[in-house]
Amino acid sequence: MKIVKTALAGTLESSDLMVTISPGNGKREIHVKSKVGPQYLESVLDTINEVLDEFEVADAVLDVVDQGAFDFAIKARVETAIMRGSEVETCL
Repeated sequence: MKIVKTALAGTLESSDLMVTISPGNGKREIHVKSKVGPQYLESVLDTINEVLDEFEVADAVLDVVDQGAFDFAIKARVETAIMRGSEVETCL
């Protein structure tokens, strides 16, 4: 899926995250700032990459500010950002 514009999903509330997705520079870039990073950064990155792979997003920049979100919230926020950034009207 091609990302054509910058889009946001989520909040900065506790146990949530803010995802910003933008068109990339020919590759996938993920930047994560997380208050639980020392313990869970690898898991957060795995979850984000899983969703990006599912939607076949290879060329995008993601900026993520994590406030201790669970996997289901990470998946939902990344999926929403992808849909908004690609201007797709329906889910796959």
